Amino acid sequence: MTADLVKRTARAKVNLTLHVTGQRADRYHLLDSLVCFADVGDIVQAEHADALSLSVDGPLAEGVPTDDRNLVLQAARLFGSMQGAQINLNKHLPHAAGIGGGSADAAATLIALAELWDMPLPEDVVSLGADVPVCLSPMALRMRGVGDALSVIPSLPELPAVLVNPGVGVETPPVFQALAQKTNPPMGEIPEFADVQSFAAWCREQRNDLQDPAIRIAPVIQQVLDTLAPALISRMSGSGATCFGLCESQSAADALAHDIRSQHPDWWVVATSFS
Repeated sequence: MTADLVKRTARAKVNLTLHVTGQRADRYHLLDSLVCFADVGDIVQAEHADALSLSVDGPLAEGVPTDDRNLVLQAARLFGSMQGAQINLNKHLPHAAGIGGGSADAAATLIALAELWDMPLPEDVVSLGADVPVCLSPMALRMRGVGDALSVIPSLPELPAVLVNPGVGVETPPVFQALAQKTNPPMGEIPEFADVQSFAAWCREQRNDLQDPAIRIAPVIQQVLDTLAPALISRMSGSGATCFGLCESQSAADALAHDIRSQHPDWWVVATSFS
């Protein structure tokens, strides 16, 4: 029996680490990344309709396409179904921001339509993008290969955090092109952590290999990192321009987010926690 209406949250994906370990002959980059998800995200709602359509609203809807350029519709068409659906995307995450907004939207759409239409998930979801498979299981995961090799890691402690985007979209291909060294060391084993402080200490020994080339393309990213300096650690997520800061407590994250908003009212700033 199918549902009449299905709603799913597309949580922000955060690359706590991102090691670029190689490049295949087909030009796809090989990654080794510790991925987690924030408790903030877009909302995808799907209900039965005669035809397939997409509407977009919400505080960050401006500029988001409603045609086949949007991964939401690409995800829907991956089912190959003749059924219709009215899909609404309520947009709260900045796009081209390094936190997997489009991929998370696509993954939430796949899950919602599978329930709405009572169909299994399509097999070739990686064709939508390397981040889509990991977004289907929004938990702490190690992502390797081209995004298709996923493994569950030991439970992470509570990770209070602040996410900041300066309102600058950074496209992924130019950042990878600006990366001079494509073969870098992987992460090694991920231990268990007693608290956020021990995790931050380990995280400081890891990298985001795309951070420096992204800063060369969008220097404001360095300003964001400097603004997050009171955190235990600050780093860029994905290919940017969103950065995160891990904090000792949720109250510390709330206070840091408040301070950054007061300094930069035009930036997207969210106090959150990662899981």
